[in-house]
Amino acid sequence: MAEIRASTVLPAERTPITLHTADGLELVGELALPADRPPVATLICLHPLPTAAGMMDSHVLRKASYRLPALAGVAVLRFNTRGTSSERGTSQGSFGGGETERYDVAAAIEYTEYHDLPHVWLLGWSFGTELALKWGRDPLVEGAILLSPPLHRTTDADLDAWGEDGRPVVALVPELDDYLRPPEAYERFKRIPQAEVIAVDGAKHLWVGEPYVRIVLNEIVRRVAPDAYPLPTEWADPA
Repeated sequence: MAEIRASTVLPAERTPITLHTADGLELVGELALPADRPPVATLICLHPLPTAAGMMDSHVLRKASYRLPALAGVAVLRFNTRGTSSERGTSQGSFGGGETERYDVAAAIEYTEYHDLPHVWLLGWSFGTELALKWGRDPLVEGAILLSPPLHRTTDADLDAWGEDGRPVVALVPELDDYLRPPEAYERFKRIPQAEVIAVDGAKHLWVGEPYVRIVLNEIVRRVAPDAYPLPTEWADPA
């Protein structure tokens, strides 16, 4: 048995993908599938603000793709929104301030439908939470998990729409967040009666540190693949 560390990459079937938006752009991404079984659920990862270095490789999303297919049987789809670059490449187009990115979210959801990926959840981080709340209420989506939601671009109407919709919304809010801290988050998310706000003591907006990454990944798995909760901290390759 080996301890799972920040740099650990567990087995998965990882495939470069290209998403095609309704307004004619190609977006680069990756799909990580369990190597030994069909996925039990699917995460569409929506990354932090690209004008502040957010991308599909932002560390929590990358670690989700490195661990969750093997540990929880979860498919993880990551991609760069329009105009965003990472090691995988640069997506076409330019940053749309969270508006034209509606087509990017739709393209990712359409991809999961076309490829028969099950039980789709949105996993947004910072700017990505705004995209989830504004553009993610597609019939295929079962719920949204929000990391460090700033609620800058999200309007009361967006929150009310999720409240009326009834699908689960889980917000993980760092105690020391730069933009929205737990007391304000509890108030803002009252507009979504079914929303669960989880305050994470000691955490900051960027979730730096392996203990905080483990908290995030466990809370994700608790919702989308509860049979795999809690996640192990050690790994033995079945081979």
